[in-house]
Amino acid sequence: MILSRRFASTFAFTACAAAFAGAAPAVHAAPAKAVSQKAGHAELARWQGTAQRVTIMRDKWGIPHVFGKSDADAVFGMIYAQAEDDFNRVELNYINSMGRLAEVEGEREIWRDLRMKLYIQPADMQAKFAASPAWLQQLMTAWADGLNFYLHTHPDVKPKLITRFEPWMALSFSEGSIGGDIESIELKDLEAFYGKPQPAMANKVADNSNVLDTEPRGSNGFAIAPKLTQSGHPLLMINPHTSFYFRPEVHMVSEEGLNAYGAVTWGQFFIYQGFNERAGWMHTSGGGDVIDEYLETVVERGGKFYYKYGKEERALRAVPVTLPYKTADGKLASRTVTAYFSHHGPIVRAENGKWVAVKMMDEPIKALTQSYSRTKAKNYDAFYQAMQLRTNSSNNTVYADADGNIAYFHGNFIPKRDTRFDWSKPVDGSNPATEWQGLHDIKDTITLFNPASGYISNTNNWPFSASGANSPKQADYPAYMWSLPENARGIHAERVLRDAKAMTLDSLIAASYDSYLTAFEPLVPQLLKDYEALPANNARKAAMKEQVAALRGWNLRFGTDSVPTSLAVYWGQEMVAAAAPKARAAGLPSVDYITTRLGPQERLDALARASNKLAKDFGTWQTPWGEINRFQRISGDVDQQYDDSKPSWPVAFTSAHWGSLASFGMVAKQKTKRIYGDRGNSFVAAVEFGPRVRAKSILAGGQSGNPASKHFADQAEMYARGEFKDVLFYQEDIRKALERQYHPGQ
Repeated sequence: MILSRRFASTFAFTACAAAFAGAAPAVHAAPAKAVSQKAGHAELARWQGTAQRVTIMRDKWGIPHVFGKSDADAVFGMIYAQAEDDFNRVELNYINSMGRLAEVEGEREIWRDLRMKLYIQPADMQAKFAASPAWLQQLMTAWADGLNFYLHTHPDVKPKLITRFEPWMALSFSEGSIGGDIESIELKDLEAFYGKPQPAMANKVADNSNVLDTEPRGSNGFAIAPKLTQSGHPLLMINPHTSFYFRPEVHMVSEEGLNAYGAVTWGQFFIYQGFNERAGWMHTSGGGDVIDEYLETVVERGGKFYYKYGKEERALRAVPVTLPYKTADGKLASRTVTAYFSHHGPIVRAENGKWVAVKMMDEPIKALTQSYSRTKAKNYDAFYQAMQLRTNSSNNTVYADADGNIAYFHGNFIPKRDTRFDWSKPVDGSNPATEWQGLHDIKDTITLFNPASGYISNTNNWPFSASGANSPKQADYPAYMWSLPENARGIHAERVLRDAKAMTLDSLIAASYDSYLTAFEPLVPQLLKDYEALPANNARKAAMKEQVAALRGWNLRFGTDSVPTSLAVYWGQEMVAAAAPKARAAGLPSVDYITTRLGPQERLDALARASNKLAKDFGTWQTPWGEINRFQRISGDVDQQYDDSKPSWPVAFTSAHWGSLASFGMVAKQKTKRIYGDRGNSFVAAVEFGPRVRAKSILAGGQSGNPASKHFADQAEMYARGEFKDVLFYQEDIRKALERQYHPGQ
């Protein structure tokens, strides 16, 4: 199961190549510290022994390159390095994943905690840990040891809640997506259902708010075959669009064949999106429909609840769930609710007299196995073997390798269902025909392997434009295998890739930052037509003359010095805000709605509001985009605050809403005049696979979450310009840019 993000051996493949050439340089040991009250002598000796087998090399950007003798050693060092960079985010992810956020942030978070505890219970996770294969237990133990050793060697660090990490906790957060399956359960629905004394009386119709109205969470993944590259080697573009600072950049190496570089979600011990010396993988969101809601017909008898299934009635399982929370005076209180479960899953709300159960993937051992295994896959067959576990439930995967292969998997975990039912809506839980019928084999899902076009792309859009004329055909698959429509970025990506020739790392980066804003292609001509249709004596004819002229002469490309970009984006935002309720009622993303259903008066009114807002906030509507759209990082807080009076950098690229492949959008409630991006391009990397892997990357802000660190914002200006740094993958290159080298605990 993919768990919530609030803010965000069986597979020891024989095909794995060796780790870095040469052993990591020797490092002098640090003096041992006194044994803490929480660590016994034997445990401390184990930690220190592992630490001596681990070398962390920090390069000039502060990026940790972690070398260990075994995979477990590398995991120990990698999580230790993460804790050094931002222990707060590491701990917070596990506080959240275990349903303990209210113990830190107060009673307002108990429903978020309940949502987690419907799936995560310590006793269950401990049993799953015990049932895990020995090699995976070793990795989880090393993970817990690395975090506990960090706390032992940093007594000045005061955890918010978790003072000791246990190996089983790694299973509570086993897949690296932002958002994810569990967030489909609305907190307000849980509160409405379980916050009332009589849940049987609840009768709420689901809120079908379209998640596409918010800043797109998605990502872009591009794979380019050798025939379209200058070097004759395949290329991979890794461009996740997440909340900023959600994943740092890490490199982990062992003598057991591990050599993975990329982005790791804080607190996890596997590279989520990245590459090894032979293969790379990029995840995008929005694959198949993998979560289903079942309408349960419930009756109460003798104080117990039963639900209809076929010709029988079954008792709902009633489970008391205790929800501790911090009170206003800092003390700990608790509340207990009785959660109900059918065989489909937990009850999460009521709708038209029925109770709604949610069914989703819940396979943490397999999910963690798959997440780690793919990092060691050095060829397509090995990667496919990892994918056969089928536990990546929210993501698509774009793949490339040094053998010249490129591939695409649209989703991974996809249940088989009866196509007579509309699976985009709740189905009748009393009808046995609505049961899942196992999982689709990968070969039966939507995939691509070395398409003749020579390229693959996904931008959280449908898969039917992933490779031009060689794309999968919609008619060949059931509707539940894909969940999102085409989008403006998908159209844009197809244009920049379909005529690509002799591509290099730099030209791939340039294509990924192409400045055209596809979404305005239909909107601007519509506006010009609306304006021309105004009577000559209409007051708006004169009032909007200059604004319309600016848009008429615009090439639909963003730029920091572009006034039309400012006007168009503000105009688009005004239209989306006004149309959102109607768009949700129509079941359309707001951008699609304003393109196809908005009337002339609504478009003209929105332009007038946009012009007035720009003039009010910046003195004139003729304000260049770079004066408005800024990157700023002034604190290490998870919930970032922004300040127009403090330093920031101009950013040319816009929200993904408008078709910008490089994405920069603001999700936080805007309290400033300027727009400060906090979601979009975060960790971005372009990779070339050959006899020697080459890569370039950029990270939003910097590696460290500590404002006092020189690596807090040392990549900020480059990020704002779309300028990449060279990835230091080989040890000789790391040494040339070495800032610090040490064992954990020094």
